[in-house]
Amino acid sequence: MCGINGIFAYRPSAAAVDRDELLRVRETMTARGPDGAGVWIADNGRVGLAHRRLAIIDLSPAGAQPMQTADGLTVVSFNGEIYNYPELRSELERDGVRFDSHSDTEVLLHLYRRQGPAMVGRLRGMFAFALWDAQARSLLLARDPHGIKPLYYADDGGTLRFASQVSALLAGDGIDKRPEPAGAVGMLLWGSVPEPFTLYRGVRLLPAGSTLLVTETGAAAPVRYWTLSAAMERSLEAAASIPLGSETAFMREQLLDSVRAHLLADVPVGAFLSAGLDSSTLVGLAREASSARLRTLTLTFDDLQGTQHDECPAASLIARHLDVDHTCIVLSAGEQEEELDRFFTAMDQPTIDGINTWFVSRAAQQVGLKVALSGLGGDELLGGYASFTEVPRLRASAQGSPWRHAPKLYRSMHRLLGARLGWPANAAGIPEFGTTPEGAYQLSKGVFMPWELEGILGTDILREGLRALAEHDAAYAEAHTGLNDFGQVACLESVRYMRNQLLRDTDWVSMSHSLEIRVPLVDHVLSESLLGLAASGRLGPGKSALPRTLSCGLPTEILNRPKSGFVVPTWRWLRHHPGLDAWKSVPALRQARMSDSRRWAFTLLSRHPSGKALLRN
Repeated sequence: MCGINGIFAYRPSAAAVDRDELLRVRETMTARGPDGAGVWIADNGRVGLAHRRLAIIDLSPAGAQPMQTADGLTVVSFNGEIYNYPELRSELERDGVRFDSHSDTEVLLHLYRRQGPAMVGRLRGMFAFALWDAQARSLLLARDPHGIKPLYYADDGGTLRFASQVSALLAGDGIDKRPEPAGAVGMLLWGSVPEPFTLYRGVRLLPAGSTLLVTETGAAAPVRYWTLSAAMERSLEAAASIPLGSETAFMREQLLDSVRAHLLADVPVGAFLSAGLDSSTLVGLAREASSARLRTLTLTFDDLQGTQHDECPAASLIARHLDVDHTCIVLSAGEQEEELDRFFTAMDQPTIDGINTWFVSRAAQQVGLKVALSGLGGDELLGGYASFTEVPRLRASAQGSPWRHAPKLYRSMHRLLGARLGWPANAAGIPEFGTTPEGAYQLSKGVFMPWELEGILGTDILREGLRALAEHDAAYAEAHTGLNDFGQVACLESVRYMRNQLLRDTDWVSMSHSLEIRVPLVDHVLSESLLGLAASGRLGPGKSALPRTLSCGLPTEILNRPKSGFVVPTWRWLRHHPGLDAWKSVPALRQARMSDSRRWAFTLLSRHPSGKALLRN
């Protein structure tokens, strides 16, 4: 896991690569790679790559980057892990390739030399990389199928710049820093900035499962080599060949395969252990897959102890049952407050969820972990969220509503009577938005509703932002398929929530603590194996099948425990922490029935310079 950046001055009229700029951008990402740093600039000065290293595989200097082939014609700067690199290396060695290191990075170079950009389809892992091909005089940017690792870029028409973080790009030159309305609108609608947008007009996020080729004539449009909706369709077809009654055994085999792959490292691997089925199953399978002792970690807050949101007692029970070395960390209110300013300083793009990952990553760093497994992705893979039943219910309600031909009149009536009758705020949009999968999902999981944003952003900014989202937001495209209800919600949860929020938070937050978080349940091979079974209902409701894949099962108390989720005390911070009271200046946010999640989203956007510029004064 690392930080990468680079510059390609592709137009002859563009200035040559500025070494100082290249290093300045790289050094803003020191926490992503405290174990080493490198830089490479082509002899003609037109392209430069830089790298900060967090050494996980091949800890020797031979694994340093940027890495180039012996003839110097191919150079790569790579962030992530390729879990099937041993198999790919063996294949290349049979073809006569000689390796100088034991790193997965070198495999990328030689695989590209044989297969070109199409080699990304052979990779299993989490990755973002930039590869310079001196013979073709082209730069290839690539990102993993699920979008676990980010890659941001800026193109001014003559020079393309890229980096692992938006904040790193901003440390360089030539970046259009004008506010991006689509980023701010998306943040308020969903709690995170949606791919491919950022809060800056000049910075874009390379879409997940995409490559971008840049030549001396400029950058082509990103090309998608993998989509979740297409993977779902393939998985549904493959599920038909799996014998009835063998689902649990098949699921266990696929999960173990992913866990084994994600344990590949030259440093100890730990795990986050909540009281949930996904992390508990993951830890149990990791215990079975490796003879090494596994260290696990649970975090709670002192003001949650003794409540249903305190995961430590149940997690400790699971740890004893699975026989792992476990640590529970209790964070005091004072420690929480001290960390908030550090969190805001490090925050790359605003998100309503990142703070919880911040605290648990900090705890992992303090106990000496460099790599940790996370159960992130189980709900999206297996239908564990309430939205899997709520979204189809909302669509049925909208399609049968007598108000579907007069949705704005219904919303006006709701505005007058809703609060008095105790109707939820999102119910006002059922006739207007509930007929489509993405509209019903917005009503089910959205932070703000679209009609509520004029008083916060202003009409012109809102209109421009919504128009851009409708044209380029990846979640819309994934949902508009012939998939069944489960498939549509799985795509929306995976693209809208997991990719844009959970995975992005996991990256920048963990990297702020020089920690690599691996997510075995977010693996494109696993997705194509299990999504079809889940979508066809053959794995049972939600995540109920997960514990059955363990040879030792889980304690009954855990199986019967209601889902609680990881809770952070934002309600206290919004009312008492200095600098988090911007919401109090907005009349709508001061209403007694207004949820703190909306106040938190507004507060986070207002803390960002570009976001603040778009908010109505």
